Amino acid sequence: MLSVLVADDELPAVEELAFLLGRDARVGTIHRASSGAEALKVLEQHTVDALFLDIHMPSLSGLDIAREISRFSRPPAVVFVTADEDRALEAFELRAVDYLLKPVRTERLAESVRRVCELMEGTTAAPEVITVDQGGISRMIRRDDVRYVQAQGDYARLHTSEASYLIRIPLNDLERQWATAGFLRTHRSYLVAMDQVRKVRISAGRASLFVGDAELPVSRRHLPDVREKLEATRLRPGQ
Repeated sequence: MLSVLVADDELPAVEELAFLLGRDARVGTIHRASSGAEALKVLEQHTVDALFLDIHMPSLSGLDIAREISRFSRPPAVVFVTADEDRALEAFELRAVDYLLKPVRTERLAESVRRVCELMEGTTAAPEVITVDQGGISRMIRRDDVRYVQAQGDYARLHTSEASYLIRIPLNDLERQWATAGFLRTHRSYLVAMDQVRKVRISAGRASLFVGDAELPVSRRHLPDVREKLEATRLRPGQ
């Protein structure tokens, strides 16, 4: 079970996040801190597997703490929890495991805990991140947050569970670059993260994949590759 530290200068935010983490069976001890200095003191006194840090704390911010612990021989995993979308670039440069936006949703927090567990078990490396431009602001998103990619001319639209982002890379290029990351071309307009497929439908010679709330077509040309991949993952049509 994980030992975690929740740090936020707003006590209600600390207690709410601690409550949500306490409902996760993978989390054991939960330490609390209401300032950056208090968080560092906890780290001096206890072994902690993961930090859930607010970015904007006075005097010593969450980013400052992440920089400080980067010098540890075995630094704990860092998850930033913030209302500020614009600091993701700095967060991932500091090798954050995840970046949660307030208000925190239970299912999204559970995903962060899963990523921390995988990192501790050595089953995953540092996340691959992609720079996207949104309204003139550069943001960073994790590649493993991308459910599918949709072609839009010389551009590609990345779809996550929360939003979509347009990047200036043709789908053909992404297909080559992301093949080893579990993405499969299923149609001339779609590239799908196959571990995100929750259901398959084949009817009257037509096939489609359900990814999140989206139903995506599978072309006849790509159907054999999709079948092979589904057989490997044991996901049968209708499931």
